[in-house]
Amino acid sequence: MSQRNWLLAVIFSVFVFPIAPAVAQEESAHEAPAHQESAEPSEPAQQQQPKAPLPKDPGQVVHPSETASTASTGQKILTNFWSDQKAMWTSPFHMKREDAKWWGLFGGGTAILIATDQRTSSALPNTASQISVSKSVSRIGSEYTTIPLTAGFYLYGRWKGDAKARETGVLGAQALLDSYVIVSVLKVAAGRERPEYGDGSGRFFKAQHSFPSGHAIMSWSFASVVAHEYAPGKVVPILAYSLATIVSASRFTARKHFASDILAGGSMGWFIGKYVFEHHLDPNIHKRYERNAAFRYMPEIHPMFQPSTRTYRVFLSWNN
Repeated sequence: MSQRNWLLAVIFSVFVFPIAPAVAQEESAHEAPAHQESAEPSEPAQQQQPKAPLPKDPGQVVHPSETASTASTGQKILTNFWSDQKAMWTSPFHMKREDAKWWGLFGGGTAILIATDQRTSSALPNTASQISVSKSVSRIGSEYTTIPLTAGFYLYGRWKGDAKARETGVLGAQALLDSYVIVSVLKVAAGRERPEYGDGSGRFFKAQHSFPSGHAIMSWSFASVVAHEYAPGKVVPILAYSLATIVSASRFTARKHFASDILAGGSMGWFIGKYVFEHHLDPNIHKRYERNAAFRYMPEIHPMFQPSTRTYRVFLSWNN
């Protein structure tokens, strides 16, 4: 059984991560203009500030005018859904050398965990109370929770006229839809038994649905969108990722998934959320990226000290 698991580990490490290379490839595409601009005269240091990542295809941007209407919002989600799926499923065929680190990190980690899943799953006490509590906690990451949360962001944005909240809701829904389709296909393709079935070895191609974890991919894709939307603040990202971690861990302790199922689902979910955010955000909404805008509201402090007259002053100046 050990040899078989290692063989399957190698197979899934090659084919189970269609999302990571897509994101990494787009990151390298965003870096290209920086080399082209290096020949231009440099701006003053205070003006060379990071800006919001610009989507490769402006037609995929979710504009506030579109999210203000339910009909146009739904149309935009469906339109972007097809482009997302095409890019995600075909990304392994366009992998570049710099993408190999993502394949090695997550694919290799999943391969190692597949080979040791039975041992790690059996190491838990696996008491009735442990499984019962874990199942209750894992409901936080079910579609019954994540879908209302995305709707909550969107409806709050509509109510308050908050374009950023609306965008968070729309991109969250986009990420959940992308995640649901991908995990559904992979579950059928893998057919892995859950830890509670058979001898607990997690055999593949048995028409079961353990690999990868649906709760992990859904919770992490939504958490990734929320965290990217409200970064560089710390509170929201920490809360989002903490909840996703709790959900993922509870699926393991509830004996519904192996550790490799969790890693595969969680990592793909994070990349899906990042991909959706970077391809569909409206840069005009995210002024937090453009420190030039914030710089106008941050004063420069100029202390003045004259011992002869015992004068101590502090001047504040703003950049306009």
